[in-house]
Amino acid sequence: MSDIDDFRIMSAKRATAVLTMAERFAQLASKAADPDRPVAATPGWSILDTLGHVAMEPSRYHALALGAGTWPARSSELPDYNAEQIRNLPTRDAQQLAAMLTTDTRRFVELVDSFRGAPRLMNFDGNQRIRADRSLGTLLGEFVVHGYDIAGTVGEDWPIDPAHVPLILQGTHQVMPGWVDPVAAAGHSAVYRLELRGLDVSHTYRFHNGALTVDPDDPGPVDVRFDADPVSWLLLSYGRLGPDVPALVDGVAASGPRPWLADQFSSLFHSA
Repeated sequence: MSDIDDFRIMSAKRATAVLTMAERFAQLASKAADPDRPVAATPGWSILDTLGHVAMEPSRYHALALGAGTWPARSSELPDYNAEQIRNLPTRDAQQLAAMLTTDTRRFVELVDSFRGAPRLMNFDGNQRIRADRSLGTLLGEFVVHGYDIAGTVGEDWPIDPAHVPLILQGTHQVMPGWVDPVAAAGHSAVYRLELRGLDVSHTYRFHNGALTVDPDDPGPVDVRFDADPVSWLLLSYGRLGPDVPALVDGVAASGPRPWLADQFSSLFHSA
């Protein structure tokens, strides 16, 4: 199989997942009986605010992929950027926002599909340059995790497909180095290995003097091994499982020569 064939197959998987979850999220968020109800996972946001934020992202990604659009220069500025985005929503009508979300998601997927051949780079949060096709994974994470937030708020089930987790990680891995908190990670050197149960998927995160490399060619000896249920790892990564350390979270186990570093991993990054 050629690199181009592999690129197209992976893009098709991401596109199918993103379009499916855009519809699910739009249906869930737009039918909430009380759209002003607070969402505990995103303090200060209501269900409608969360829907508005998520609805604006596909068009923002579309603009960024074309070399336009806006983004926060530093990852630490993202909360303020999102707050301004919500204040300036073009509408507060839930049905209109849901329609925008699904329409703009399809437009972005079609744009990425038009980049046949070599992957296209685009600007992104924290002044980073990322692959547009893999940004579908980041967008998928928005739908899956904020859907989880709203479902928990309204008391509905929100099953998460474990197969979506590697697609989301392909997106978030692009931006992880820019999300490292330079104060928390100052001087930190360690190698973390992640194994996702049941998926035959693994990743390595190497910190060297505070700088992160994801899946380096030669990571060196592993200090901490995470054996993780995919959905548990996803929710832990997005801060949805509370302040528990990874070694103690249900579905995630830590081992290795320096297992005490497990509780430090999530604190090495800025929170969104």
